[in-house]
Amino acid sequence: MLNEAQLSELLAELCSLPSETEWVEFKHNNEDPQEIGEYISALSNAAALLGKDSAYVVWGIENSNHKPVGTSFAPRKAKVGNEELENWLHRLLSPRIDFTIYEWAQNSVNFAMLQIKPALQQPVAFNGVKYVRVGSYKKKLHDFPEKERALWALSSGSRFEDNSAITTASPQGVLDLIDYPACFELLGHQLPDDRQGILQRLERERVIKTNAGDHYEITNLGAILFAKDLSEFRNLARKSVRVIQYSGSNRINTTREQKGKRGYANGFEGLIGYIDNLLPQNEQIGKAFRKTESLFPELAIRELVPNMLIHQDFSMTGTGPMIEIFDDRIEFTNPGQPLIDKLRFIDEPPKSRNEDLASLMRRMNICEERGSGFDKVIFEAELYQLPAPEISVTPSHTRVTLFAPKSLNDMDREDRIRACYQHACLRYVSNEQMTNASFRDRLGVDQKNYAIASRIIRDTIDAGLVHPVDPDTGPRYMRYVPFWTASR
Repeated sequence: MLNEAQLSELLAELCSLPSETEWVEFKHNNEDPQEIGEYISALSNAAALLGKDSAYVVWGIENSNHKPVGTSFAPRKAKVGNEELENWLHRLLSPRIDFTIYEWAQNSVNFAMLQIKPALQQPVAFNGVKYVRVGSYKKKLHDFPEKERALWALSSGSRFEDNSAITTASPQGVLDLIDYPACFELLGHQLPDDRQGILQRLERERVIKTNAGDHYEITNLGAILFAKDLSEFRNLARKSVRVIQYSGSNRINTTREQKGKRGYANGFEGLIGYIDNLLPQNEQIGKAFRKTESLFPELAIRELVPNMLIHQDFSMTGTGPMIEIFDDRIEFTNPGQPLIDKLRFIDEPPKSRNEDLASLMRRMNICEERGSGFDKVIFEAELYQLPAPEISVTPSHTRVTLFAPKSLNDMDREDRIRACYQHACLRYVSNEQMTNASFRDRLGVDQKNYAIASRIIRDTIDAGLVHPVDPDTGPRYMRYVPFWTASR
């Protein structure tokens, strides 16, 4: 954050720029929310094209002559309906890029400023429309295809992992910020005897990069995985994992809320242990002793947590990975939509926005190399005879829900269809095919309830999710496969 002296210095620098500047917009009192949102999109995209670290909207400056005149507009207090302007803008930006609002007085005159980060992984849109600056004018990006192509080319070359979380750190600063003993242990390296050896290994693993002189950059990859405290990295602080426990099956009563402090790798086992301690327990009575077991299989949780971390869209600001624990379910939510169809999580090879992050986490045995993680989640749900996990996708997030035990009578039609489809998928990738008998085993129902399984299979066929291998086969010998096998 900039202090008032820095803001005054920056204002003087911006006012000295030529009149037609594609990464700065001056306003007097214009406070139209729609136009502000469009300018954020246009300026963010322009800053990316011009290689600028930030773009700016400044209130209190005459646009024609750059003369400071002050403003009555206070964006922090502004609202759109009953919603704060800042939140409204964030909600309609896609992806949710980072911008900072400043308000300050200078020579008894009020000024306001938006400092806007450049587009990273894709062009920025506001309310579904992408804008760009052409000279001093705001235009729709699709009217300038050469600029749009250039933006996409830039974004495809800009990788979250390679960008810097801290641009300048001394050697001791690196060791103070990065949990290097955990990094070496998780990667199976022996800890060098001297500081220079530690720094050289960290650089080979792309945790840091050499900067000018004897200073270093700490990469996003290094910080997000091995930070001692993520709050020390301003642009990554919101990417800490939040764990929230509720009382009951809704979000009305929060019992506990904890925000992770450490990096994803050095904090992984602590995160898993913390979740396990919060999960509802079920007491099992054996012949000689009693034991308690979680209602949710630990292996499934160990697969879903790293998947949530790896596949998130880091370009979305103001949001991060979140785990919510209810009495009847646990939800894993990450920013960004998946890169493959949610119906193909079981069979499709994984695609990740953050392949270097995924690769390093695989080397540390935190996640699967072959992308079979979701198969294991489905297998564990069937083994424990839980309802089928649910995948839901919104414009901004992906959520996987793991349900606590529920009787077949308590499952609704969608629960049953989802269980049938996932069972057919799991059988197919295991080189088998679903039958009425296999599905009854998955549901834990007796052979006498053959008709119940048949009815659910029929509903799943009607939903277009499975189909019989040979429709002319007798019902008792019928076999079923997922809908997508028809294209193979």
